[in-house]
Amino acid sequence: MELDLSPRLPKKVSGGDGGSYFAWCPEELPMLRDGNIGAAKLALEKYGLALPRYSDSSKVAYVLQGSGTVGIVLPEKEEKVIEIKKGDSIALPFGVVTWWFNNADTELVILFLGETHKGHKAGQFTDFYLTGSNGIFTGFSTEFVGRAWDLDETTVKKLVGSQTGNGIVKVDASLKMPSPRKGDREGFVLNCLEAPLDVDIKDGGRVVVLNTKNLPLVGEVGFGADLVRIDGHSMCSPGFSCDSALQVTYIVGGSGRVQVVGADGKRVLETHVKAGALFIVPRFFVVSKIADSDGLSWFSIVTTPDPIFTHLAGKTSVWKALSPEVLQAAFKVAPEVEKTFRSKRTSDAIFFPPPN
Repeated sequence: MELDLSPRLPKKVSGGDGGSYFAWCPEELPMLRDGNIGAAKLALEKYGLALPRYSDSSKVAYVLQGSGTVGIVLPEKEEKVIEIKKGDSIALPFGVVTWWFNNADTELVILFLGETHKGHKAGQFTDFYLTGSNGIFTGFSTEFVGRAWDLDETTVKKLVGSQTGNGIVKVDASLKMPSPRKGDREGFVLNCLEAPLDVDIKDGGRVVVLNTKNLPLVGEVGFGADLVRIDGHSMCSPGFSCDSALQVTYIVGGSGRVQVVGADGKRVLETHVKAGALFIVPRFFVVSKIADSDGLSWFSIVTTPDPIFTHLAGKTSVWKALSPEVLQAAFKVAPEVEKTFRSKRTSDAIFFPPPN
């Protein structure tokens, strides 16, 4: 069966007045199932509330648009109430309970990427809601809930049955939701648009990497992430993950061309991508991107907490490390051709500005 790596857009799964939930489907993007990867987006309108829930998968959340508030409760910990804005990344380990709220006029849009190898369905997140028409306690009998909460039957019925919304609701503007607390962001959130750059190539591109050093919870999640932004007509060096990790890439903005090459030198993907598309690069496959005039930016997870990449062009490429004689023999070229090849890209690393 031929490998289908074509980028896909998500489909709406649920929604109402408060917002919508979208997900990428393993049936349309088989690499999700094959790689045990989940991908989804949450879009909240003003006063939209994503009801408290936990998931069967660890995730990284990235705020694509807008601002709002998230509540996070780690197992046996106090609730953290955190203000979030565009560019924020949040690591969400197993067992964490979250709620999301938008009190701004602009739509709040959040991307979720994660692993599903411990989930109920390969390639798909399953959320368990604490309240609402599909909440956990709607499944328990009134007796069990009453005993658990030490409440009478009438009160139990009010608590369990009053919220008829499902997953996402719109709250009344008069209801005062919790205010973000100073200090709660520390250790939970990293803004990729404001964080120190791990790579900065003039007229080429910039990278911010999420790892255990700048966001410790990444260690509990089990995979790292990065935000890459390349300038118009710039190129991202061909490269691969050398620690058997999958690369899951969501196009945040701009547009450009992508090529992926796999085993036996076969080009398995050649496509044009734009904002909103998601694709997955298999283990050890080599990927390269060239931006259109408006540049290209993407947010990726790599299925290891501290990923290592090998690049096949630029001053840090493996070519620069190999002996001249090996290159000459491997390419079957004359010494002067090998010297010309080695003399190029001596200062550029990872990103290459457009030719003059």
